[in-house]
Parts: sequence; C-alpha cells; structure tokens
Amino acid sequence: MFIKKLKTIAILTVATTLSLPMMGQDLLARQAPIDRKMKAVDSMALHRLIQAESYDSPAADLYNDWNNRYAHKASVLPDTFRIDLRGFHMPTTSRVLTSNFGARWGRQHKGLDIKVYIGDTIRAAFSGKVRIVRYEGKGYGKYVVIRHYNGLETIYGHMSKQLVTEEQEVRAGDPIGLGGNTGRSTGSHLHFETRLCGIALNPALMFDFKNQDVVDDYYVFRKSTYNRESAEATRLRGVGGIAVNGDLDIPQQSYASAQPAAKTKNARTHTTRFHKVSKGETLSSIARKRGMTVSAICKLNHIKSNTKIRPGQILRYN
Repeated sequence: MFIKKLKTIAILTVATTLSLPMMGQDLLARQAPIDRKMKAVDSMALHRLIQAESYDSPAADLYNDWNNRYAHKASVLPDTFRIDLRGFHMPTTSRVLTSNFGARWGRQHKGLDIKVYIGDTIRAAFSGKVRIVRYEGKGYGKYVVIRHYNGLETIYGHMSKQLVTEEQEVRAGDPIGLGGNTGRSTGSHLHFETRLCGIALNPALMFDFKNQDVVDDYYVFRKSTYNRESAEATRLRGVGGIAVNGDLDIPQQSYASAQPAAKTKNARTHTTRFHKVSKGETLSSIARKRGMTVSAICKLNHIKSNTKIRPGQILRYN
C-alpha cells in the first residue's frame, strides 16, 4: 500500500515538473500578442500625434497650396491671427543684429540680418516642413523656406550650405544649414524672415535675438495695429534700439504708417534719420527741407539725381 502511494506521488511529481516549461511557454505565447498590440498602440499614438501637429494646425487653414517655386507669394491675410511661439528654437546663437526690418537704402528690407560666420550652424525656428531649398544668385543666395505648423513661414538666406531637402519634416532646433555669404550679400550673415500668408512680418515682433528668446508665448497679428507695433519692436529690439517704419507691404492695400517713436534721454546722439516722401515732394524740396544737397541725399540712398521718387518712399538724410 505504501509502495503504491509512493508510485502515485512520484508520477504526479514528474508530470508537474514536465508541465512547468509548457506552462511557461503558454504564458509567453499568450503574452506575445499583447506585446505586439502594445507596440501597435504606441505606434498609432505617435502617428496620431504627428498627424495632429502636421495637419490639424493653423497652417492648414491659411494656405491653399504647396509649391516649390515661389519663396513667398502673397495670399489673403486675415485681419487677426494668433501665432503660437511656444516650442521655438533660436535660429542662431548670435546676439548681434546688423540690419533692421523696414526701410533701407530706399527700399524695404523684409527681414533681420544677424551676424554669423561661415560655417556657423543655422537651425529651424519651429517644427514644420521644408518647402524650398534653392540658390538665388542675385538675392537670397543659398536659402531654405520652412512652413511651420503655427502658420508662419521662415526664410533663411545667404547660407554656405543647406543641410535639408525639400519635403523634409524638421523639428524646432534641427540643423538646416551653415552660415555663409552667398547671393546678394556684402559679408557673412543670416538673413532671417518671418512671413504670414506670404507677407513679411517684422521678426522683432516675435524674436529677441539679444536675449536669445521669444517675446511671449503668442503673438497676435492685427492689421490695424501692425505698423505701430512693428516700429515699437524695432525700437526695443532692433539695431541700436532705433525705430524705423516698416510698412506692411500688402498688394492693393495700404495701412497707416506708424510714427517713429520719440527719443529718450538715453538715445544715441548720432542716429540715422529718415524722411518719408509726401505727395508733390521732389529731391530738391526734400534737400532744402533737410538742409542738404541733392547729391548728398542721392549718395546716402544709392540713387541718381534723376530718379523718380514716389509718395511713401523712405529716404535716409543723415
């Protein structure tokens, strides 16, 4: 009887021992589909996040087309538009501005010039998709255009080398090129533009290069107050802290010009001064008004004495 019970216990022990690997295999077999499902869920969540950022964004409502031909082409500009500046990255670590947005040499300068050296890394200001990578000998030189999910487009000009390709997705801070002196440039620098619906906005409204930061979490663009705000931004964050009027250049539309900000006691003694041409004025009448000669005004503005000036044109007079 004892021997019979001993045999029964032995058989049960062997059976249990043999079944353990099988139970382990069954557990792994049951776990494998769960692991695959979890990976699938993670991938789907990531895909949805990317889709949400890429397609369910303000940029989708602003732009009707995607082309690689025009660096900027004006379209309908909303009366107001909120631009999300969070998640930004400064395009360069340089804090030195060499040229303001606005009137320059009798024409409108559509961006900010920042001092960089050949080979310095240039980075994407926000996440988005590269629209254009091209060379323009008489203009931007080697340049990149990125359309961002927040509705802005940024242009990076005069680079020595582009590090991205058209249609490439980039994240804020990704290297997109190297500083240079290509195109219409007199020295190595980065020409940086911020555009909304193809219209150039003053980057100083959003970026503070001297402090390597954005001005706020959001910038609310308003047609009615843009010019005044642009002049104030240049006064606070531009070259020398001197406001220069930068009219919003919208085809077939015009907006009141901002008045230059008043000087403060701390303002520099020698400041560049500009004259806005009124209807009926000539180079001779402006020269008399400003106590200068016509040739001196022409030299300052790189124009000829027989150049036809137009109302609204900005001329430097000192």
